Amino acid sequence: MLLTENTAETSLACELIPHFEQMQQRFKETPYLAIAERIRLLKLLRRKLITLESDLIAATSKDFGYRTAFDTVMGDLLPSVKAITHTIKHLPKWVKDSPRQAGMSLAPSKVSVSYQPKGVVGVISPWNYPIQLALVPVITALAAGNRVLLKLSEFTPSTNQVLKQLFTEELADHCTVIEGEAQLSQQFSRLPFAHLFFTGSTNVGRHVMAAASENLTPVSLELGGKSPVIITADADITKAAKTILFGKMSNAGQICVAPDYVFVPKQLHHQLIHSLCTLYKKYYPQGVEEKNMTSVISSQHFSRLSALLDDANSKGAQVVKPLEENMADEAKHRMGLHLVTHVDNTMSVMQEEIFGPILPILEYDNICEVVSYINARPHPLALYVIGSNTQLIQDIEKGTQSGTFAVNDTLLQVTADDVPFGGVGESGMGNYHGKEGFITFSHARNKLQTGKFNPRLNLLLSHNKLLVKALKWLYLRP
Repeated sequence: MLLTENTAETSLACELIPHFEQMQQRFKETPYLAIAERIRLLKLLRRKLITLESDLIAATSKDFGYRTAFDTVMGDLLPSVKAITHTIKHLPKWVKDSPRQAGMSLAPSKVSVSYQPKGVVGVISPWNYPIQLALVPVITALAAGNRVLLKLSEFTPSTNQVLKQLFTEELADHCTVIEGEAQLSQQFSRLPFAHLFFTGSTNVGRHVMAAASENLTPVSLELGGKSPVIITADADITKAAKTILFGKMSNAGQICVAPDYVFVPKQLHHQLIHSLCTLYKKYYPQGVEEKNMTSVISSQHFSRLSALLDDANSKGAQVVKPLEENMADEAKHRMGLHLVTHVDNTMSVMQEEIFGPILPILEYDNICEVVSYINARPHPLALYVIGSNTQLIQDIEKGTQSGTFAVNDTLLQVTADDVPFGGVGESGMGNYHGKEGFITFSHARNKLQTGKFNPRLNLLLSHNKLLVKALKWLYLRP
């Protein structure tokens, strides 16, 4: 059995290595692609992406069993196109040398930071947003002047075929698309990339990082976790419910920053449940038969979500369904909003990232209890606060850690092009989006520039006592 596994791994490695070596050779031939050429390639990618809009909408819907055009356009296509446009606009400024202070000890020299391409970058993308989460890292890596190997998710084969059409002809010289199962991803992570970018679960992220460490490959991990919502006592519950419903039902809750569970003041608990049920009936009156509801990606994931509900129910939780019927369809792997109350930490729904339309609701008396609860657990990728008490919101922000922080909104912080996106601790490491993404995929190069006039050199060679005395006076005083 071991021999068979090793043979399979060797076969997969042999399949990947030629692609890697080809990209590496192309990078060596042009180690610093002109900025105008990078921008031209990004514009070409944008045109092709917009042209393929209808194909991508149809393909993602096929992969999910059914996915709304809204989820694909708003969650996949629009962020991808916006990222390209933002990058094109700001790239000429990002690539400029960044002047820094040399200090008296290095006078009259100048110091700066220049940004160099790293080389061949690996990107492993997930299935939940198969366009955006594949393309945005690629866009940023190409903008930084790198070549890319892109490993697409095996769960979105139809979408993958359309995405492959983007990287044909001259774009194929800059990005090669790879498809394959989990075993191929393991071998992919072992390639000696200049940088490896992974989006997915925390458990898989650990394996990716371990594999990359064999080559000391720097990694960016965009993971997930359990992102909480805190409703403060002064919040408008109807608005809070709308905000939460949007965050939980978009893409059927299959989002790394989707609200995972909610803290609500005890006196507002029933009002929140009533508002969520009322709003759900308004926007999804036919339940899982609605055209504006995306399916869970597969029967396997539907079964996992059902098991979470069964486990919670068996341990004393109450599951609230806004509608009496059409709340789930196993054959179509579609699930409506399920609210779970009276939860405790023994339940799987409070231990695992839910990644679906299930929402545990917890009551609280004191906000300090909430902050302590969140801080006792791995740092979330997103933390949401809904309310209007500015001082309280600031206290929560300063008293917690999370990858992102949003007030009176959910999900949309991810779509902001000019701020970094990334996790902290078990929710990830490293940032991308905007300038920070460009820096992630660049080597920040220390540059010292000295002109013809350089009296410092003779002073250093002679161990000049006056120079030493002056430097000690400048820097070594108590």
